[in-house]
Amino acid sequence: MKCAVTTLENKKSGDIELDDAVFGLPVRRDLLARTVNWQLAKRRAGTHKVKTRGEVSGSTRKLYRQKGTGRARVGAGDVSQYRGGGVAFGPVPREHGHALPKKVRRLALKTALSAKAAEGKLVVIDSAVADNAKTKDLAAKLAKLGWSSALVIDGAAVDQGFARAINNLPGIDVLPQIGANVYDILRRDTLVLTKDAVQALEARLK
Repeated sequence: MKCAVTTLENKKSGDIELDDAVFGLPVRRDLLARTVNWQLAKRRAGTHKVKTRGEVSGSTRKLYRQKGTGRARVGAGDVSQYRGGGVAFGPVPREHGHALPKKVRRLALKTALSAKAAEGKLVVIDSAVADNAKTKDLAAKLAKLGWSSALVIDGAAVDQGFARAINNLPGIDVLPQIGANVYDILRRDTLVLTKDAVQALEARLK
């Protein structure tokens, strides 16, 4: 498919041919959901913890006699139904990450790129370079382009001046092509790729 190339000054800079094997696939919502869940599960700390019956402080003395009181039988006061007692089957520290086949991850990334292209929310620019690294100047350029929620993906490395200028803008993220992932692509409204990013992603995902 053919896509127009623009500049940060909102001027046309020719056209580029996008590979349908990367940007023209049908949208698979199931793959996108699986991959996003996989990404979010990996970043969970898993440090949640409650005290069990063996970890709370308290006496193990039987609270009252077994029979004759008319109440339910009970042993020590550290049982889960009493205030201050241990929690039964509570959370413990663990790893939440799970496996996801590499083929699924690759197909999901291509699906995410294709979904943005199908929605008309894929923009290709010639380069992402800031001459003076000023947030105010870059914010004015992005306002003219209409980008309020966007992910900018550059080539092998991100221009340091551009990254420094864009760092203070809410709703705008920037990544090198090796960091392109399904979650970050879907969480922003507009996907912005440089020409270097397009070539690198096509070579990586073909």
